[in-house]
Amino acid sequence: MKKSLLYSFFLFLSIAQLKAQDKHFTQFYASPLTLNPALTGAFEGSYRVGTIYRDQWRQVLENPIKTFSMAADLRFDAPGKNKSNDAIGLGLMFFNDKVSVVDFSTTQIAISVAYHKALGSGNKQFLTLGTQLGLTQRNVNYESLEFHDEFDGISGYTGTSLEDLPTNNFAFADYSVGLNYTAQFGRSGRVFVGTALHHFLQPTISFYETTEKGDKLYMKLNAQLAASIPLTRDNRVSLLPRVLVAAQGPHMEISAGANIRTAMGKYGGSALHFGSWLRPVRNSDGLGLDAVVAMVGFELNSVLLGLSYDLNLKALQAKQRQSAFEISVAYLGNYDNEEIVCPKF
Repeated sequence: MKKSLLYSFFLFLSIAQLKAQDKHFTQFYASPLTLNPALTGAFEGSYRVGTIYRDQWRQVLENPIKTFSMAADLRFDAPGKNKSNDAIGLGLMFFNDKVSVVDFSTTQIAISVAYHKALGSGNKQFLTLGTQLGLTQRNVNYESLEFHDEFDGISGYTGTSLEDLPTNNFAFADYSVGLNYTAQFGRSGRVFVGTALHHFLQPTISFYETTEKGDKLYMKLNAQLAASIPLTRDNRVSLLPRVLVAAQGPHMEISAGANIRTAMGKYGGSALHFGSWLRPVRNSDGLGLDAVVAMVGFELNSVLLGLSYDLNLKALQAKQRQSAFEISVAYLGNYDNEEIVCPKF
C-alpha cells in the first residue's frame, strides 16, 4: 500500500505538473547546449566535450533523483569573405533524468547549430543565432510498482493488477531557438548576454492519448547574463558574475551569484574558481528563496572541473537536509585562440 500511495503521488506530479519541469542544473554555464542553442560553438578552441551529473535529495530518498547530460560541439570558420571572423557551431547533446521512486525517466538527444556573426573587425563582438532539434522519450516502469489489488492478504503483493494503465513510454519532438551577444571591453573584460525560447511548439506530454490543452509542455523563456571582470592589471584575479532567469508557465527561477577566478602558476595556465549563489523561485505558493549554493572549480589548461552543492532552505527549516550535488567536466580541444570572445567557465 505504501508503494501504491507513493506511485499515486509521483504519477500525479509526473502527469499533472510535468509540463512545468525541465532541465535543471546549478552549474548552468557548464551545460551550454541545454541552456541556449546559441552557445553551440561558443568557446575558445575548435571542439569541446563536456559532461555534467546532478545527484538530488540523497539524504531523504533511498535512490536519489539523478540528472546527467553529455555534449560535444565544434567551432569552425564560416565560408565566404568573412571566414576569418564569422564562425559556425555544430553540437550534439544527450540528456537523462531519472526519478527512481517510481522508475520514471526522461531521455533526450538533440542536435544544434549556431551562426556566430562577427560585428566589426578584431573578433571583439559576436551576435549569434542558434537553433536546436531534439527527440525526447519519457518512460515509467510499471514492473517496479505494486498496487492494492495485487495484495493476497497474507504474504504480500503476489497477484496481478487490473489497473487500466496507459502505454508506459512515449516520444515527442522538441524545438528551441536562442540568441547570444558577446563583447570584449577594455584589455581583457568580457560580457555575455543571451536569451532562449525552449519548447516553442508546446508538444503534448501526456502518457494518455489526448490533445487537451493542459497536457502541453509549457514554453520556457530564459535569459542569461555573464561577465569576466579583471580585478588586477595582469588579469590573474577576475570576478565572474552569472545570472540566469527562467520562466515556464506559472513558475520562475533565478540563479544569481559570482565566482572568483585566481590564476595559479608562473604562466597562469591553471586557475582556481570559488563562489556562491542564491536561487529564488516562484511557485504556486509565491516567491521564496529555494537554495544557497557553494561552488568550487579547477582549471588546468584545456580541462575544466566544477563542483557545486545546493542546500534547500525550506527543507532545512523542517529539519531535513534536501540537497543536491553536481560535478561537471569539460575539455576544450585546440585551445589556442585567446582572441575569440567566448565564455570559458
